[in-house]
Amino acid sequence: MPTIFEIAPDVYRISIYVPEIDLQFNQFLVRDDQPLLYHTGTRAMFPLVLESVTKILDPSTIRWIGFSHFEADECGALNNWLEAAPSAEAVCTFVGALVSVNDFATRPAHILKSDDVLATGKYRFRLIATPHLPHGWDAGMLFEETQRTMFCSDLFHQVGDVEPSTESDLIGRFRETLTQYQAGPLANYMPYTPNTQRFLAELAALKPKTLAAMHGSSFVGDGSKALLDLAPVLKELLGS
Repeated sequence: MPTIFEIAPDVYRISIYVPEIDLQFNQFLVRDDQPLLYHTGTRAMFPLVLESVTKILDPSTIRWIGFSHFEADECGALNNWLEAAPSAEAVCTFVGALVSVNDFATRPAHILKSDDVLATGKYRFRLIATPHLPHGWDAGMLFEETQRTMFCSDLFHQVGDVEPSTESDLIGRFRETLTQYQAGPLANYMPYTPNTQRFLAELAALKPKTLAAMHGSSFVGDGSKALLDLAPVLKELLGS
């Protein structure tokens, strides 16, 4: 069953653990005048996520549905949510809308260019385009400027049924997970490009206080240092 935990003010982590692959899938619901759901989960997860959302707010009031890139766990249940929430719109990068979302989704996406801001009431979400970080030409990160929460998708990916949030360094867990993946069929799921370190530095410059990870614990603390510490690990394990 899903677990629900408030990782930052009005930011609820809805986590579904799949023991067969020893992995958590985390959705994030932001309660505001115009509620935002970040990550939909897969279509199969929709009933569980929907039930969890009802414990926080009326699902039909969700206005925005965000995600980093076009992938089943990021937005597989998008059309289910567009049906459940009649006023909802997907929020994504221009490339995401052009190459995938506007063909897949039952309603057109709301496009955010890099550095565009979406206001949902008391919260402000800035889109940072990060092509191929974590993966996908269409990738981007959403940063909530008021509470300084960064929705960082597969960055800091950790396996296991771990705690909702931690103030401990996640780099060791991430290194172990990426090393494990590199030795199996999921090798190279995260590319290393000439822009990887630059994008991480740009994200670090935003000085996030909370890093909302798609898989594993969210991090609360010096998010800037965590992002900068991630760069040499990616270069070491993926750079050549």
